[in-house]
Amino acid sequence: MGRFFSLTLLIIGILTFSGCFSKKEIDLRSQKVLPAWYTNPLQTTSATLYATGEGEEREDAVANALSMMASTLSVSIASQFNSKKVVKEGLQNSIDSTVSNEVQSDVKKIRISHYEILNSQEAGFKKYIVLIKSDKQKLFESLKNELDKKFAMIEGKMEDASVHHALQKLHVYKMAKADLEDVSNTLTVMNVLNGSFSSKGYIDKIKMIESRYENEISNISFSIECDEASKNLEASIKEGLGLKKLQIKKSNGEKHFKIVVASNIQRASSYGFTLARAAIEITVKDYKNSVVGSSKLNITGQSTQGYEIAKESVAIKFGEMIKKEGVGKILGIEL
Repeated sequence: MGRFFSLTLLIIGILTFSGCFSKKEIDLRSQKVLPAWYTNPLQTTSATLYATGEGEEREDAVANALSMMASTLSVSIASQFNSKKVVKEGLQNSIDSTVSNEVQSDVKKIRISHYEILNSQEAGFKKYIVLIKSDKQKLFESLKNELDKKFAMIEGKMEDASVHHALQKLHVYKMAKADLEDVSNTLTVMNVLNGSFSSKGYIDKIKMIESRYENEISNISFSIECDEASKNLEASIKEGLGLKKLQIKKSNGEKHFKIVVASNIQRASSYGFTLARAAIEITVKDYKNSVVGSSKLNITGQSTQGYEIAKESVAIKFGEMIKKEGVGKILGIEL
C-alpha cells in the first residue's frame, strides 16, 4: 500500500511539473494584410499632395495623415534655404541646417483645411489607416481665403478702435500682431504652391500694423498720483510701465493717462507679528478725466520688527504681483 501511494504521488508530481513548462498555444490566426494603397501610396506630384496615416480611430488617422502632409511640404520648402548663409549675432556662419529645421517646424503649424480622403480601412484592433490627398491649387486658394478673412477681421477691429482712447487702440494693435505671427509661414507655403503668387500686399499690411503699434506705444504716457499711504507703491508701477516701453511724464495730451493710487492701511497683530492690512484702490483716467480702468487689491504685510517694516512688506508684495501678473492687470487696463 505504501509503495502504491508513493508511486501515485510521483506520477501526480511529474504531470504537474510537466504542465508548468508546456508550451503556450500559438495563435495561428492570420493577420490582416495591409492594402497596396497604404504600403505603396501615391507619390506627391507638382499638382497634388498625398499622405497616409494611422490611428486608433479614423479621425486620429486623418489627423496624423495631415501632419505627415504638412511635414512633407515643409521638407520641400526648407530645401530651398539650404544654399543660403545667415548672419547671426555678428558671426559669419553658415547655419543652413538650423534655417531648414526652423522652416520645417514653422510650416508644420500650417493648418491644411482642404483635403479629400481617398481610402480608409480598419486594419486591426484599434487601428485605422487612411490615404488623403490635397490639390495644391485648391489648398492655395483655401489658405488665401483664410488669410483674407483674418486681415478683414483685424481691419474691422482697428476701425472700431479708432473712435476709442489710445490704450484701446494699442490693445487692438497688440492682438493683431499676435494673430499675424504665423502669417509669414503661410505666405511661404503659398509661394511654393503657386509660383506666380506675390506676398507683397500682405507683407505691407503686416508692416502697417506693426508701425501703428510702435507709433501708438511711443506716444502714450502716464503720470502717477499716490496718496501718502501709497508712496512706496509708485516705484513698482513705474518699473512695470517701463518694461512695456511706456513713458512716465506730465502731459495734457489726448494720449496721456493718469494713475491714481489710494490706500487704506489698518494696523493689527497676530502671533507675535505686526500686520499692515492694506486695501488699495487704483484708478486710471484719460485726458478728459474719464475712468478707463480700475482695480482693488487687498495685501497684508507682516513683520516682527514693527509697523513700518510691515508696510514695506506690502510694497514688496505689490511689486511681486506686478512682475507675476503684469502691470496692466494690476492697474485694470489692457496693455
